[in-house]
Amino acid sequence: MKQLTSAQIRQMYLDFFAEKQHQIIPSASLIPVNDPTLLWINAGVAPLKKYFDGTEVPDNRRLANVQKCIRTNDIENVGYTARHHTLFEMLGNWSIGDYFKKEVIAWAWEFLTSERWLGFEADKLFATYYPDDKETPEIWKQQPGFIADHLVAVADNFWDIGAGPCGPDTEIFYDRGQDFNNLEADDPENYPGGENERWLEIWNLVFSEFNHLPDDTYQPLPNKNVDTGMGLERVVSVIQNAKTNYETDLFVPIIQAIEKVSGVDFASAGDKQVSFKVIADHIRAVSFAISDGALPSNEGRGYILRRLIRRSVMHGRKLGISRSFLSELVPVIADIMGAYYQELTEQLAFVQKVILNEEERFHETIEGGEAHLNDLMANLKAEGKTVVPGAQAFQLYDTFGFPLELTVELADSQGFSVDQEGFETEMEAQRQRARAARSKEESMQVQSDLLQNITDAFDFVGYETLVTNATIKAIVLDEAKVDQLPAHQEGWVFFNRSPFYAEMGGQVADSGIILDGDQEVGQVLDVKKAPQGQFMHRIKTGDMPLTVGQSYTLEVDRAARLKTNQNHTATHLLHRALKVVLGSHANQAGSYVGPDRLRFDFSHFGKVTPEELKQIEAFVNQWIANSANVDIAEMPIEDAKATGAMALFGEKYGDVVRVVNIAGESIELCGGTHVNNTNEIGTFKLLAESGIGAGIRRIEALTGQAAVADYQAQADLLQEVQNHLKVAQASQLLPRLEQLQEELRQAQAQVESLNAKLLQAEAGQVFQDVQSVGDVTYVAINLGNQSVDGMRQMADIWKKEAPSNILVLVASQEEKVSLMVQVDEQGLAAGLKAGNLIKPLAAIVGGGGGGKPQMAQAGGKKPEAIPELLAQVSAVINEQL
Repeated sequence: MKQLTSAQIRQMYLDFFAEKQHQIIPSASLIPVNDPTLLWINAGVAPLKKYFDGTEVPDNRRLANVQKCIRTNDIENVGYTARHHTLFEMLGNWSIGDYFKKEVIAWAWEFLTSERWLGFEADKLFATYYPDDKETPEIWKQQPGFIADHLVAVADNFWDIGAGPCGPDTEIFYDRGQDFNNLEADDPENYPGGENERWLEIWNLVFSEFNHLPDDTYQPLPNKNVDTGMGLERVVSVIQNAKTNYETDLFVPIIQAIEKVSGVDFASAGDKQVSFKVIADHIRAVSFAISDGALPSNEGRGYILRRLIRRSVMHGRKLGISRSFLSELVPVIADIMGAYYQELTEQLAFVQKVILNEEERFHETIEGGEAHLNDLMANLKAEGKTVVPGAQAFQLYDTFGFPLELTVELADSQGFSVDQEGFETEMEAQRQRARAARSKEESMQVQSDLLQNITDAFDFVGYETLVTNATIKAIVLDEAKVDQLPAHQEGWVFFNRSPFYAEMGGQVADSGIILDGDQEVGQVLDVKKAPQGQFMHRIKTGDMPLTVGQSYTLEVDRAARLKTNQNHTATHLLHRALKVVLGSHANQAGSYVGPDRLRFDFSHFGKVTPEELKQIEAFVNQWIANSANVDIAEMPIEDAKATGAMALFGEKYGDVVRVVNIAGESIELCGGTHVNNTNEIGTFKLLAESGIGAGIRRIEALTGQAAVADYQAQADLLQEVQNHLKVAQASQLLPRLEQLQEELRQAQAQVESLNAKLLQAEAGQVFQDVQSVGDVTYVAINLGNQSVDGMRQMADIWKKEAPSNILVLVASQEEKVSLMVQVDEQGLAAGLKAGNLIKPLAAIVGGGGGGKPQMAQAGGKKPEAIPELLAQVSAVINEQL
């Protein structure tokens, strides 16, 4: 076996399949594009669903790549097992209806055993297969040097996610020898494919030949596919003779960097080796995810990043690291993997900044979490309890990022134990919620081969003209090919050419009409890209049918197209403005470009300030005023990259690409339609900026006449405000508003003064109505339509005059109930706590709340229940005594 680095193995795999006429595709972003069923790209096949479900046909039906993936469904295992990771690399080769079992098994054997490639010893390799698959073992036996009795039938060797493409698979295992055997000889798992450490699975070849239907039957697919996956980390561990993946060159430099920061030697760290592994694993995943545009937050994938960072910080504490350190590890990862994943190198400074900010923020949170736990234990101690409930321990874990072991450690230091069984109950409930959210994660539909089999040549002429003659080549109505689309029907129509732009890249489809001579015979409602690349038109016919083989005139709605052009070019300028004003991390994450408006989603870790929005709008309008030419050219993709053209993750680019260049300031790969000169945009006006998800912001804007109309509407509104406030000029508005605000403040101060006097007078009366429960006295008052501030003033008077041991105040405003309970020292000595009293009282008015022993507040939504609340005060106090 050759001695190779991870980088050499990765490149060797790609070189091998390039020689087998595979198209080598780059790794997709970890953030799925146009796939809401996935939180992360979690398998090599995930970005290729469009090829497997038939919605798109690849230029080359043989594909190969190295795909970065993230899986976090069982994060607790990371660091404790030899090969469990959140981020991993999957080497994959695929056949989309091209080669099948015979070819892929032969190639896998060649790559693994040939001296030119990995050079594995044949006697170390085993293969498992599905028992009903009689063909696969025979193919294995034909491979030169393969040992026939190294074939093992395994009933689980059938890849099926419950719906869609599925089929048998064959898995390749490497025998690491008796030294790695962790089982007794007679253990039922002691075989290739069993749960053991000796036989290591390195490659899985899936033969996708059936469609699993909803009625639980299996139908042969029209095209048989191959889907393979080889974990790079596993192969590297075999070649580098590493006991676990963490002893390979993918992790060792990171672990060495952690040694320097912590001063702890990994080799002699004992149980603390887990912390090294967790940190090394998590920082890889976090670095790659942030470089792809994900940002820490409280939801979705952002929450996962935050959790990974916080787990790393906590494990750093176990190694004695009390300062922020994770950002220092990012350059090490870039040194290991940045040559292949260039986005990590390009975004290095930004990734470090985000991680450092998040880490420093968590250090502040840790202090809050510890304080929260200390308060919790103080309350428990006052109640004579010595066990931290599982629900509270889980809240610390879920809210503050405290691992259970830290809660146990801190609790133990104060003589407390933790209900770990209750914690696990809460954890399992969260896992169930996560599983439910992921239930459709791996779903893949199989599209009918009807559209795939429409292969007529097509030419898009919409860049040059908006009107053309064209011949109908195919019509699809009700999922069947027909020769005619009847009158007053809707169907999909394929022409040999078209000026209508299909919905792509955020730009909406053109609309327009179909003419027969001078007579309108149909309306174009929508345009989509078909699997073979043609544009298919959703047409509603008029009084006449449309017929295959006949020619018609296709005419795009010119006004709508021109407005769309304005908005599309403006999005390019906006994208550039965001990078100039906010930073290079502001990458496009989605867009809408239509004739009515534009919407642009981008990655950013905070709200865009009003000043930044002004700069962004000014930047775009400056380039509109500059009357810059919009040059569009087609060129080889390598030439386009040399110009610095931006490519968007998830977009498919061929060997020849279309480059939109705005005076060298904005250069992007784009297939959309644009103005010829920026002055055609007219003007650009921002409407709104908002957050729409984890680290993703959205800007909405108008251009051209739509922007002018919005300016006019605002001017009309401003004039209406002037008239209402009786000022002649707009410049007088602010002084007038300031005057009104000052008058309002004075009026409010007078009201508050009068209210305080009324409360003082009222207190003199209501505090005389003191009632008793045993030796404890209380006053319960309905303040009516009173504010919370008024309640506090009444409570201050009660404290000063001390008419009772307990005060219960209730008020209601706008159908909302406010409740306050206070307890004096004598009440506390009797064992009463405001927080315990307020909970049952708040429940009566349909609310909840809590607080400290001396004072608690709550809210409710049932004002009609206030009399019942007051009637129950005595009983609630009695229950607590």
